Amino acid sequence: MVREDGKRNFALREEGGDESSVFSGNTPRQAALKAARRLDPGSSEEAADRVELRLREKGTEKVHIYDGWAWEETAPDDKPDWMPEEITEANVSKKGIEHLDE
Repeated sequence: MVREDGKRNFALREEGGDESSVFSGNTPRQAALKAARRLDPGSSEEAADRVELRLREKGTEKVHIYDGWAWEETAPDDKPDWMPEEITEANVSKKGIEHLDE
């Protein structure tokens, strides 16, 4: 279901089928990156744990499946005053799409 601003809503599905959070984005990947930033960050990208993220597009039966990971990194030198010294970076890798039979 596309909103007036062009963004779509994606619900993060838990293993039992519960949908705990909703992330919005123009693409499923954008929503998955937002979800990945909430993961427990590793000390580096290589040390970060990969976690499966399942995002159901609201209004459809499509579930986008990603591996996501997050890590801590030093903020850039030209950061704004309000930004902390350590920031969380994230990345995702698409595994596929499933269709629910519910």
